[in-house]
Amino acid sequence: MAVKQKILIVDDDNNIAELISLYLTKECYDTKIVNDGEQALIAFEHYKPNMLLLDLMLPGIDGYQVCREIRAKSDVPIIMLSAKGEVFDKVLGLELGADDYILKPFDSKELVARVKAVLRRFQPAKPEAYASVDIKCVEYPGLIVNLSNYSVTYDGQQIDMPPKELELLYFLASSPNQVFTREQLLDNIWGYEYVGDTRTVDVHVKRLREKIKDKPTWRIATVWGIGYKFEVK
Repeated sequence: MAVKQKILIVDDDNNIAELISLYLTKECYDTKIVNDGEQALIAFEHYKPNMLLLDLMLPGIDGYQVCREIRAKSDVPIIMLSAKGEVFDKVLGLELGADDYILKPFDSKELVARVKAVLRRFQPAKPEAYASVDIKCVEYPGLIVNLSNYSVTYDGQQIDMPPKELELLYFLASSPNQVFTREQLLDNIWGYEYVGDTRTVDVHVKRLREKIKDKPTWRIATVWGIGYKFEVK
């Protein structure tokens, strides 16, 4: 029997949390509910979830701080939930390491679809399956991006990287010198109609550049007014 994936639901509105839990339980996920930031950090250590659904407006430690503290030690997927729809709030959440941002009130089908999409992208291939599948890997001087086991090696060092950052880097690097618009990148990386701003791509590229510095033979280049490309010289 397959082990159920565990989702930690963090929301101070217990009615909303129970409703989310009901949706996800029907989809065969195991869920745990906590109602504040401090409980979230404790539950994260003991429950060891495969994903967090994290409300931003929490008593005590808010969702932004919870995300920041978890990102400092783990790449577990985080979807932020919030009634705050301003671009600033979304960008801040993504910059702190969230993998997605869902506005309240939300549609139950959309929530479940996004949970499945993010979890699907996070799961690396099993090591024992490597021999029977094609390994998706691109390599340049000083850089190896392996999509099969979700790893990035830069200058010989393993780089911790959330799933969407890694997928964006792999997508660009696997098509050297090809220019992609922000809309094309959203469509290919997120895999569904993203309800949000194309600045999501800019945020992820910014985070990539903080971790992966340009080399003499390659770089992540901005094509002004269009989008981005992985430029190889």
